[in-house]
Amino acid sequence: MREIETIVTFLEMTAEPLHHIAPPSSLKLMLMRAENITLPFYRFLYDAVGHDYNWDDRGNLSDTELANLIHAEGVEVWVLYVGGQPAGYFELVPNDKNTIELEYFGLMPEFQGKGLGKWLLAEAIRAAWAKLPKRVIVQTCTLDGPAALPLYQKMGFTPYAQEPKVMILRD
Repeated sequence: MREIETIVTFLEMTAEPLHHIAPPSSLKLMLMRAENITLPFYRFLYDAVGHDYNWDDRGNLSDTELANLIHAEGVEVWVLYVGGQPAGYFELVPNDKNTIELEYFGLMPEFQGKGLGKWLLAEAIRAAWAKLPKRVIVQTCTLDGPAALPLYQKMGFTPYAQEPKVMILRD
């Protein structure tokens, strides 16, 4: 086990954005909601997207604990496929009837730098606002990619808090 210090930034969006982001035209894309996602497939996505960013909080969960989170009422997991392969995903979680959290979001390393991140985030925002919340929230930290915070802000999220956090990682 090792400890890593990070700064977590909490962001919110209180109005649905009006802009439309077109998907990259040179790629065969499909975005699908994974209904009743299996635990092995979820773990694959979580690790493939989050491994380089020290995502670890769900890595230690038992099958029952993980199933209770991802199969909870209102939780949606959306998977991006590029050329028939999983390329990334996002997870939407209702915190209450007025707030939707973009709990997890990201692309696998092989699919970064192709213009997919901005489009996928726009689709995540669209899916969140389709639930008619009063606000959509997300958090990022200094361990995430350097483009994460600027992208969230460019897409309309506004920071409302920051706090230091010590993450304990398994080796």
